[in-house]
Amino acid sequence: MNKKRIYRIWKQEGLKVPKKARKKRRLGHSGNSCLRLRAEHKDHVWTWDFIHDRTTGGRPLKWFAITDEYTRECLALEVDRGITSDKVLDILANLFLTRGVPKHIRSDNGPEFIAKALEAYLVRTGVETLYIKPGSPWENGYAESFFSRLRDELLNCEEFTNLAEARWFARRRQEEHNDERPHSSLNYQTPSEFAAGCAAASAPAAPTLQPRHNRQCNPLPLT
Repeated sequence: MNKKRIYRIWKQEGLKVPKKARKKRRLGHSGNSCLRLRAEHKDHVWTWDFIHDRTTGGRPLKWFAITDEYTRECLALEVDRGITSDKVLDILANLFLTRGVPKHIRSDNGPEFIAKALEAYLVRTGVETLYIKPGSPWENGYAESFFSRLRDELLNCEEFTNLAEARWFARRRQEEHNDERPHSSLNYQTPSEFAAGCAAASAPAAPTLQPRHNRQCNPLPLT
């Protein structure tokens, strides 16, 4: 069998066909990029971002994820019709109560992440923001990698008929990512196994933190 036939069958089966890598000029990195400031321990650097999709009826779905760059854990994976800065703040506040407070959070300059209320809350809790250079997604490489796999392995493979179905898949994806998938960068351990063996983060949890509003979002269970 020649290479062309294998390539054609590979593509027909819906598998991701590897593309020939070409040498490129090295891209620049600001001081907030994941290459310049690397995570050194658990809860040292978290990263967050959004990705968009649609249901079979054409209605929008907005996916939001928070990951720990050191342990590769998916700390939260939420999906809704729309996610505002207030919803991001609620998710983050509840996560601080259950997980603890990180040293840094890396993100792009999206309106949800530069909202004044969110910035003020992060200042009060002692979290330093790492905003990447505009138009430089490679500086937030861990978030881009997570969403690339989410797109290839879930969003491009499943059709969501409604929001409830998408939320079920989000919970299942988080469990699979944390507890079932070994990572070569973690010496072929799952993120949960690797995190269990990590020393406690230098930034302790803040027991006095409370959710911003009386209403509470229901974060996905952490495993």
